[in-house]
Amino acid sequence: MDRFANLEAFVNVVDSGSFTQSADRLGIAKSVVSRRISELERALGVQLLRRTTRSLSLTSAGQQFYERVVRVLADLEEAEQTLSEGAAELRGRLRVAAPLSFGLRHLTTAVNDFMSRHPAIEIDLDLNDREVNLVEEGLDMTVRIGDLSDSTLLARRLGTIRFVTCASPAYLERHGVPQTPADLQRHTGLQYSNVTPARNWQYFSGDRPVPLALPSRRLRANNGDALAAAALAGLGIVNSPTFIVSQLIAAGKLVTVLDGYQRPPVGMHAVFPPGRLIPRRVHAFSDLLAERFGDLPEWDRGISVETD
Repeated sequence: MDRFANLEAFVNVVDSGSFTQSADRLGIAKSVVSRRISELERALGVQLLRRTTRSLSLTSAGQQFYERVVRVLADLEEAEQTLSEGAAELRGRLRVAAPLSFGLRHLTTAVNDFMSRHPAIEIDLDLNDREVNLVEEGLDMTVRIGDLSDSTLLARRLGTIRFVTCASPAYLERHGVPQTPADLQRHTGLQYSNVTPARNWQYFSGDRPVPLALPSRRLRANNGDALAAAALAGLGIVNSPTFIVSQLIAAGKLVTVLDGYQRPPVGMHAVFPPGRLIPRRVHAFSDLLAERFGDLPEWDRGISVETD
């Protein structure tokens, strides 16, 4: 019996809530995962998991064992990490999730550079605008833009995401240029559907919120590039992160409006699963992102944005 492999399989099954997902994470067959759990239960003489066709849960003994095993595996990884601190080469798999538009536009270049610097690193990259569960999906890190609602998560600030309101020259010629947020009531807005309309269109003048005025919303999408494409086609006004539209603004294809008002910037964070040792390779990758993106990233340098 390979005790370590069986313990690793057990923790992965509990974290993912599924034999199938655990097998995918470990790169082995589902039947092998099942065999390893059965071997572990026979060796211990207790049932660790309750299995039905619809659910998977820990027994009371399984819960106690899981908590101890997680600490043991974390201690082992910490010991390995301590011994390898002096080694230049990073190795192992790094599982990272990030928003789709940011990932395609900016994160992939950082990923490519990191892999070029560290040939023994493997990366699994999940680009999706949904909010992922790090523990259930076996992720080492996710890049999140916006407020962090879960206080149990470990997070490191990577930089600042700013917003601009913009539209195509053709749209503004047809419908006029809004001078204040109140003018938005006479315009068509392009709505990012992962936030509420009130949040999407709330402006501040200095530190004071401006009375909310919502545009009509002809298009809703959960992806910022889709909204930027609609703005480019002259279909409405978009309030967009600058990392999506800065090049279009610099090229004159989109024009900023309401420049005297601000939508407050938000943080961009590297978020790590709670209660686990952060491997050295994950620290190194987040270091690269913080260095590259910082508080005045490359995409904000070519356009006029409000900075703190």
